[in-house]
Amino acid sequence: MGAPDHAAAGERRCPGCGAALAAANTGRLCIKCHREHYDQLDKPPVDLGEDFFDTDEFRAAFESQHIGKVFRAYRYHMRHLWLFGKALNQELLGRWLGLTQAQISKLEKGKPEQNLETLRYYARTLHLPQHLLWFDLSTQSRIERPRRITTPQVPFSPREAGSVDLAETSEAFGPEIAKHIRRSQAEWLRVRRVGSSRGRELAETAAWLYPPDQRALGGHVLTGPGWLLEEPMELDSVKLAFSDADQPTPHLGPVDHVLPLSDRGDRYGSYSRAVRDLVRPRLLENRLSYRLLDVSTAGGYELTFGTTTFFEVFDAKEYLAHEFKAAWLAAGGSVPTWDALPLRAALGDPFDPARMLMSPGISTLTIRKDTRGEHRFVVHQRDGSAVADGGGMCTVMPSGEFQPSSFAAVDVDNDFSLWRNIMREYSEEFLGNPEHDGSGARSIDYSGDEPFRSFEQARADGRFRLWHYGLVMDPLTLGASQRTVAVVDGEVFDRLFTGLVATNDEGHIVGEGGRADMPFTAEAISRLESRFSASSLTLLRLAWRDRHHLLG
Repeated sequence: MGAPDHAAAGERRCPGCGAALAAANTGRLCIKCHREHYDQLDKPPVDLGEDFFDTDEFRAAFESQHIGKVFRAYRYHMRHLWLFGKALNQELLGRWLGLTQAQISKLEKGKPEQNLETLRYYARTLHLPQHLLWFDLSTQSRIERPRRITTPQVPFSPREAGSVDLAETSEAFGPEIAKHIRRSQAEWLRVRRVGSSRGRELAETAAWLYPPDQRALGGHVLTGPGWLLEEPMELDSVKLAFSDADQPTPHLGPVDHVLPLSDRGDRYGSYSRAVRDLVRPRLLENRLSYRLLDVSTAGGYELTFGTTTFFEVFDAKEYLAHEFKAAWLAAGGSVPTWDALPLRAALGDPFDPARMLMSPGISTLTIRKDTRGEHRFVVHQRDGSAVADGGGMCTVMPSGEFQPSSFAAVDVDNDFSLWRNIMREYSEEFLGNPEHDGSGARSIDYSGDEPFRSFEQARADGRFRLWHYGLVMDPLTLGASQRTVAVVDGEVFDRLFTGLVATNDEGHIVGEGGRADMPFTAEAISRLESRFSASSLTLLRLAWRDRHHLLG
């Protein structure tokens, strides 16, 4: 039999068997070869080489001295994502180490393992390089870590930025340059932290840059043509379309003025990397996200998506926010001029997905419907030490990124649903379940796995109803988000969320009267107004305006 025909232009083929890859397959291998390669991983690879461990994620994990973070960096290595289209799951890693999936999850998310012999066992099993470890693999003295700096003239790549402490910086560059680096980082942190205490004020000030017809109810957020609905529509009436065509990634332009110097003396290569090194939030990881490509109101309400990554969107939003904060401070708290905002000015139309990279997360106002009319809603306050943005502000709950649970093509397709994303957020934020990040051995079975099965049944019974208000944009970051409302009958709410957690990975619930919710009344909304993020306040006001429609 002859060699296979050459692939058509743009067609991707499996290097293992030559079979054409499906358009939705984000991995490098076909399903058959994927399974064969995955099945061969009965034990950890031995000869991965130094380059395997030379990544930002591994460096941060080893520097944190947290073996769970090392596990996660190992599982999510780009080699695995490129080869399999998804991370190694926790079950497989557990088999290598003689642990259960639950134990791996606990190690990754819990406190650092301190037992030296246990750490040595993990390191030897995974063949982790001695020079990267914070403990000895034997009773011999620790192998000295190779120095990363030899002379001040060595060029450094952005991805290596931030990996050296200031003592080494001072030794390499001299005390004056070290002070200059410290000042750069301190000033960057000062500007960034403005949002922690003045988030609403900054957002509403930024809104003044835009004409009144681009501001939503109350003027707290922006909205593009056809973005925000005049009245809520049922969630299932929103049409979703997916495009796997290659889309150029829009870039804002030169961003050096919103990035600090790294400890190596060069400019950080991205905002997310600077946040990871200098802010060190507990939760900051790169994930595949659904990217908004188009909003259409012809014949209904339709949103078209492709894919991007969380960091790409995060960086774009934070560049714009940081630039505005610095200009706002320089203007003494007044609305800056457009000349002081070159990134924002060059962007032009912020509602054009071809100009502004968008991945609109989903924020849901959850209302517990009471038979006596004493309705209540759930409020969440974000922990500034845990999250990369929005710390200290109150939001509706649940809120999350619009993302598949993993990089795998099957999950990109299986999770492409507003309702399924909302269900995952309820599972994580309300019930405290581990993040559904694709670390399991299979895709999520939304019709059979709990708590999704119960959510689905409650919705089928008409006792868990959802509405969609469309899209809004935060004026400060120009980040788009979807606004939704869920109304759950009181009895069903109490049954589904009997294990409602007061504190989760991202913050805590704000309650009243010994309860884990707040009264859904005009007075309560008014009293909480100053604590809410601009986009959450807008959703609350819309829901209060339409309360008779929503509550039936």
